[in-house]
Amino acid sequence: MTTLSRDVEIDPAHAALLFIDVQNYTSGPDGGEYAHLEPAAREERYGWFFRTMADTAIPNMRRLQAACRHGGIEVIYTTIESLTRDGRDRSLDYKISGFNVPRGSWEGRVIDAIAPAQDEIVLPKTSSSVFISTNIDYLLRNLGVRSLIVAGVLTDQCIDSAVRDACDLGYLVTTVTDACATLSPDRHEWSLRNNRGYCRQRTTVELVEEIERLTLAG
Repeated sequence: MTTLSRDVEIDPAHAALLFIDVQNYTSGPDGGEYAHLEPAAREERYGWFFRTMADTAIPNMRRLQAACRHGGIEVIYTTIESLTRDGRDRSLDYKISGFNVPRGSWEGRVIDAIAPAQDEIVLPKTSSSVFISTNIDYLLRNLGVRSLIVAGVLTDQCIDSAVRDACDLGYLVTTVTDACATLSPDRHEWSLRNNRGYCRQRTTVELVEEIERLTLAG
């Protein structure tokens, strides 16, 4: 009898790396969520987040991106971005929260550090879970994806929502714990504890070694 488990190594031939919301709006001090704050207030409220992104999360995202590209694994990006300039297509939640990243704006672009290659897919979204406001499930199935690797921001919001929805839709999800970030260490750790039952969790070092071993073997 076969024992089912989430603790399964990726299948490189049927895998994708999904970067969630690593864009100018959310990931740097000049982005729309933070740009209006005075430097001292920004440091007090978000300093840990920006340091974690610069020192740990973004370098790890770059390592993952390079390993997946080298191993022939699809790399996909989501960004918070409206389909209109005035954001009238946004979800009610985003309207209440005041999130509007206009179509085609600088804030809607993936950050330069992990900029998409020419033929990599970028999906604009207007909901916490990418599975709600895009056709990503259809897209992943067209690509033959079963193993979904997730990284990006914020750990306890859009990452958590995507992981749970992907699990329910039948994907084997691996969250890369040190290639995600949120606004405080407590929020990051609590989120990882809470969604451990929905996914496998690995560090960047562990997953890059796995990717290199499996793709070399293949």
